[in-house]
Amino acid sequence: MFVPLHDTNPLKCIHFQYVTVALIAINVAVYLIFVSGWFVTPNEEETASFAVIPAKLMADGTSAGPIFATGAYMPERFTLVTYMFLHGSWLHLLANMLFLWVFGDNIEDAMGHWRFIMFYLMCGIFAGLLHSLMNLTSDIPLVGASGAVAGVIAAYIILHPKVKVWVLALWRIPIRITAAWALGIWIGWQFASLLFEREENVAWWAHIGGLLAGATLILFMRRRGVVLFDRTRGGA
Repeated sequence: MFVPLHDTNPLKCIHFQYVTVALIAINVAVYLIFVSGWFVTPNEEETASFAVIPAKLMADGTSAGPIFATGAYMPERFTLVTYMFLHGSWLHLLANMLFLWVFGDNIEDAMGHWRFIMFYLMCGIFAGLLHSLMNLTSDIPLVGASGAVAGVIAAYIILHPKVKVWVLALWRIPIRITAAWALGIWIGWQFASLLFEREENVAWWAHIGGLLAGATLILFMRRRGVVLFDRTRGGA
């Protein structure tokens, strides 16, 4: 597998990727404050209240259970948003945020700030829904930005397949290849894992859902004049 480090694809329409940076900051802050144990003692039951649990979501969608010590209830459907800002480990967080940092800025550039927010959330929501539909009786909590990030990956490969990307091959060898190869291999791995992998702790259907949503939404949400499958190879 490849670990992305940097793409040679400068911004064209926006001055800075404010939304991408804000999403990364929120994810990191949530992990440090509520999951890491550095600030508050993690409570698995409270954390699960913000995760997507397919059996609960598909049963009636009324409530996710008590939140904090107040006994307040949150509609289960709201977890389709909150789950994507929780991560189970620092490695899980790092992987998702690295992909978002490298590729999110150019998708934000292609859409604009506000549409990129909607795009990101819609990809994550569809990912959570597809995962739940394919695991109707599962009570395993789904957390992580993987589905939303998969949408970003799908949009990037549709817009910029020729752009050169620096990646770490096998976690240690830096090489420079096109986005079509780097992300194409990642996408292929998701479908292969869905067919042959039986690990319950990896939400392959959420990844697939995010990919499908991203590939579809980019067709309608990109700025006017942004071409598909451009031939740009990027800067230095």
